[in-house]
Parts: sequence; structure tokens; C-alpha cells
Amino acid sequence: MDKRAKRSVIFEDLGLRDYKETWDYQEDLFDELLEVKLKNRELPEAEQQHQENKLLFVEHPHVFTLGRSGSDNNLLADHIQLQAKEASFYRIDRGGDITYHGPGQIVGYPILDLEEFGLTLKAYIHKLEDVIISSLDEYGIKADRMDGATGVWLDGDTKGKARKICAIGVRASRHITMHGFAFNINTDLGYFDLINPCGFTDKGVTSVSKEKGQSIDFQQAKDIVKKNFKKVFGIDWKNK
Repeated sequence: MDKRAKRSVIFEDLGLRDYKETWDYQEDLFDELLEVKLKNRELPEAEQQHQENKLLFVEHPHVFTLGRSGSDNNLLADHIQLQAKEASFYRIDRGGDITYHGPGQIVGYPILDLEEFGLTLKAYIHKLEDVIISSLDEYGIKADRMDGATGVWLDGDTKGKARKICAIGVRASRHITMHGFAFNINTDLGYFDLINPCGFTDKGVTSVSKEKGQSIDFQQAKDIVKKNFKKVFGIDWKNK
């Protein structure tokens, strides 16, 4: 197979879509990629089928998700309060604790075979963080990692000032990924008051719009993240 073709990724912007519907779609894409991967192992290289790696962008209606290692105690609202906020809640199969998704947030779901990219899971998460750090740099916002926590942070080393701007939680099986990142652009940060974000009780959350003091062009933000994803992962976009 063409080695360059193996580094191509199909991009799909789903717009505003229900969380469970998107989760099911991710599962379908994951299963398709895994099926091709396993079949290819039994075939000579000349007969192997190209694996379709994908990157999904989506906005979700208000929803809270709790990862495998999360605690129910980090959801501070009951069912009635969630209903009043028009928010749903799901326990899901990614790593990490609890987080919020909602309008004005870029949620990215890469469905990738990490073996094709020569990446460990740790290196993959590191690259996702690099995508967001590079994107924030284009807004003049200095961001970085924080010891002991995934995601992208502002003032992560400053006590009392650390605030998360992008959460990352992934699942990988047979080196194929699901779930991904949630990058706050014009996000209503009030919804984070209903949780201990990612399990932390002593750290804040922020958004690009809050840091810049103005509403952000959302399509432009998506274009910036997409561009940096291409650069960091060294891929070409492929038409669906």
C-alpha cells in the first residue's frame, strides 16, 4: 500500500448533534476501522484495504459525561436540576473523570489507528494537547500542560490561577482511538458549576472568549484547530 495514503485522514464536521447519536456513530466508525485492520493482517500487502482514519468535529447540546475512572460525587446536580438546565448525563467508556459538552465548544473525535502513526497512547494524547496549544498561540494565549493532569491549561503552575481550557479523554482498543478533546471557545462556563470539572475541586475552567473578552468567530476557530491537527499529526486530508 502507498505509505503516504496510510497517513491520510477523512475530516467530517457534524455540526450540532446529540451526544448519544454521535457516540453510536463513533462506535460504527471504530468497528469499521478495526474490521479492516484485522482483515489486512491476513492478506499480503498488495491486497490490503486502505484503513479510513477519521476526525470528527461536533457541537453537542448540553451534556455531562463521566469517564471510567470518574466518581459520581463529581456531578453536583440532581436529575431535576439537570432537566432545568436542559442537560443530559452519560456514563461512558473513555478515560478521565467528568466533563461538560455544550454549544460554543469544539469537540473533536479522532478515530485513528495509532499503529499507522507509530504512536503510543501517551504520545497521541501529547499530540492532541499540542494541537490545542498551537491553536491558542494564534489567539495570543499562552497555554501548556500541567503535571498530573491531561488537557490544556492556562497558568497551570500558578496556585489559585490554574484553569482548564481544553479537556481530553480517550479510549483506545487494539490501538484504535475514540472520544477525544473538548475545546472551550464561546462555551457557557456556568454549566461547569454543576460539576467538579475532571474531578478537580480547586481549579477553574475558561474559554477563548473569556480570555479575549469578546465572542470568537466559531468557524474560524474550527479552521485553526483543523489546520494545526494536520500539522501536528503530519497528515493529508482525504475527501469522504
